[in-house]
Amino acid sequence: MKNSQQTLIRTAMSAQVLAALALMCASAQAQTQTPPADELQVSNTALDAEAIKSRVVITGSNAANRAPVQSALNATQPQSIITATFIEQTVTPLADFNAVARIAPSVSAGISANGSGLGESKVALRGFQDGEYNVTYDGIPFGDTNNPTHHSTSYFPARIIGGMVIERGPGNASNLGQATFGGSINLFSKELSNDFRFTPYLTYGTWNTKIRGAEVDSGVLQRFGDARLMFNASRLESDGYQTYSAVKEDNYQFKLQLPLGKDTTLTLFSTYNTIHSNVPDKAGVTLAQVALYGKNYSLNNDKTSQNYWGYNYNDKRTDFEYVRLQTRLGGWALDNTLYTYAYNNNTMSGQDASGATANGTKAGAAGNKNVPGYNKLNAYRVNGDIIKLSTRLDVGLLRAGLWLENSDTDRHTYDLDWTLNLPNPKESTAPKSISYEQQSSWKQYQPFVEFEWAVAPQWTVTPGLKYVHFQRKLDAAVNQGTRLPTTAEQTYTTTLPFLTANYAISKEWAAYGQIARGFLVPDLSMFYVNNPTLNTPKPQTSTNYQLGTVHQSGNLTLDADLYYIDFNNKIASSGSGNDQIYYNQGGVVYKGLEGAITYYLGSGVSLHANGSLNKAEAKDSGLQVAKVPKSTTALGLLYKRNGLYGSLIAKTNGSQYAKDGEPAAYQIGAYTVTDLTLGYRWRVGGPFVKAVKLQAGVNNLFNKQDVTSISANSKGVAFDQYTFVPERSWTVSLNADF
Repeated sequence: MKNSQQTLIRTAMSAQVLAALALMCASAQAQTQTPPADELQVSNTALDAEAIKSRVVITGSNAANRAPVQSALNATQPQSIITATFIEQTVTPLADFNAVARIAPSVSAGISANGSGLGESKVALRGFQDGEYNVTYDGIPFGDTNNPTHHSTSYFPARIIGGMVIERGPGNASNLGQATFGGSINLFSKELSNDFRFTPYLTYGTWNTKIRGAEVDSGVLQRFGDARLMFNASRLESDGYQTYSAVKEDNYQFKLQLPLGKDTTLTLFSTYNTIHSNVPDKAGVTLAQVALYGKNYSLNNDKTSQNYWGYNYNDKRTDFEYVRLQTRLGGWALDNTLYTYAYNNNTMSGQDASGATANGTKAGAAGNKNVPGYNKLNAYRVNGDIIKLSTRLDVGLLRAGLWLENSDTDRHTYDLDWTLNLPNPKESTAPKSISYEQQSSWKQYQPFVEFEWAVAPQWTVTPGLKYVHFQRKLDAAVNQGTRLPTTAEQTYTTTLPFLTANYAISKEWAAYGQIARGFLVPDLSMFYVNNPTLNTPKPQTSTNYQLGTVHQSGNLTLDADLYYIDFNNKIASSGSGNDQIYYNQGGVVYKGLEGAITYYLGSGVSLHANGSLNKAEAKDSGLQVAKVPKSTTALGLLYKRNGLYGSLIAKTNGSQYAKDGEPAAYQIGAYTVTDLTLGYRWRVGGPFVKAVKLQAGVNNLFNKQDVTSISANSKGVAFDQYTFVPERSWTVSLNADF
């Protein structure tokens, strides 16, 4: 991993150089009028110009300019568009991208137990868990390399996101990712400004929380080929809601667009993020701990405890870069994106935050009470290339492309004696202080083709086909689970058909339908067995059937859909330890109803509601599977007029079960979180300061601290770990445009 670490260091150094460059460019650019803060845009950075996900510019109706979520009239599957203005004016500046996504129908959870943006959160999409759907940034899928899960506080805090499109379905053949299985949460970088801006910003809030940062936009640099660039740097610091759970995060982001002639544009993007936080590796609190210390208990100041804050912390470093070239080759439009991203998480932890594991190590003398723990590393780099070609024919638009990607990963867990600060030889066989030590990699390619056929002026039908070839390798000196030296390799292939259609009933009303196959690459854990050659389950697949409608008029936006998803090849396991075997068993049927509506009342006031009814029933038992809320609901009152804006939004997650089989002891009741935001933007219009914005927000306005998850412990229900909605918190933010 030495090369990866050097790359990260170079990226950090480059950030400082880019900052200087941005400031120099800014000084050379005349200051002009700043665009209005309520201009609604979502970036087009890495998507096809002809597709709905290519560019979302919300203009026209009053309702569309105020809707927290909405769909587009040319949608071909259920979607929720979330604009940059909603993120800036409604979501707390501390938030991660999951806190943005949870406003949408069928999106549940997205709440960090340590406070919004102060700890990782997870969302489910129609009950599909993290790792069963894609997350992309500017069209580039990203995620962990043992399975495609995500770390919500890494890479892209909400304050650098320029918009989001949540797609509840596999999409068309050009939708990329390892988990088209459950849909996609697509994040976008901010649009570059045509005018110079220098915007320092400051946030202060509950738990001694602070954000300090600044953004520089160069505007159009005529002396440099009409290039535009942006640089953003920020630091977040907080004590956190949970005990002894402090967080410090630094983020740097750079984006440059350079026209290279009439039909050619070059885009460069880079972001670098570091986080140091004190948090248990396996978060949660037992009911006994709640009774003694409260719902915010996490770590303590007792050096004889496995929950001592000095034994529990992680250091994360991430970077994400791409170079994108858009040009024309004869009658074809070419869009080529080369990218790389890296994640490095070095975690120190006590052995067991639940208290189920008593003190005592093999590194100490017999009968000792030394504190056991471990060091865990997850470090990887992913490189890829996305090539897209499109051409306009008399009867429609032809798209074709290829996605190429490879990864290299280093993972380990080393056992420690925290009291002696020495390795702990707790295992029975050598190397006794190593739980696992492994390298893994993948190589994949996915060619695709689709044709957007204009059957009639108001009707398009888009058939498509994608081929998936995914090769995974493992080379473990000490394999996870078995602790045996293991070398294994497996190749997964499939062909995925797609068919979508959109019919414009009128200029304000459209209907769409979709039949599509989804695909999910099996986890690396398929190799964590004594004989990986016996573990060759088929990839999990889904067949999606969806119908929906969208309406947009002057004062009303409305969308609704029905879905039925047949999930096959569900992976199960039998045996244990070295004899464990994974295989395909049955599946799950997901079905439901979703909708969203925004109505503009006038005088700056609008009302919003969205919701869903969701079922996910196992084919063998007919019971609701775990972690799938039966419903979601969001209600909102919003105001925006003459610089003053505000919102009051309540999101409810319906009841669910924490374990399969609907056990009463693991039922989690419905819970509601209500957030309030108020802000005002002054247009100063002076020679130096153009505008000033003051914004205040309250999360969990009614201070309801309900259970959000339960993690069952194999050592008994007394050690089950719970997470709760954090108590009411507030923030005040100030920024200025120069």
